[in-house]
Amino acid sequence: MPAEIITTDDLQKFKIEILQEFKKMLKEHNGQPVKKWLKSYEVRKFLGISQGKLQNMRHNGTLPYTRIGSVIFYDVEDIRKMMENNQEEARNPRIDYSR
Repeated sequence: MPAEIITTDDLQKFKIEILQEFKKMLKEHNGQPVKKWLKSYEVRKFLGISQGKLQNMRHNGTLPYTRIGSVIFYDVEDIRKMMENNQEEARNPRIDYSR
């Protein structure tokens, strides 16, 4: 098998390619989970909520879910939509500095 010599320039180019690929992946996912479906424990961790809170969200229809056997799955897109639908405006009073 023939040997191939790798130079520091080759390594530098490889490093740049890897960094560009990582940046692209991060930009595409915008900090959101990469998986399409999350299990209950992943949703609780992601949202920082208790098991009871998640159960209430399922019960009152706030967050859709899919049950397969005894495992419950949540679509990441449904979680994103729920977050957007419940977004509130900041309630900071405006200060009048003109006085």
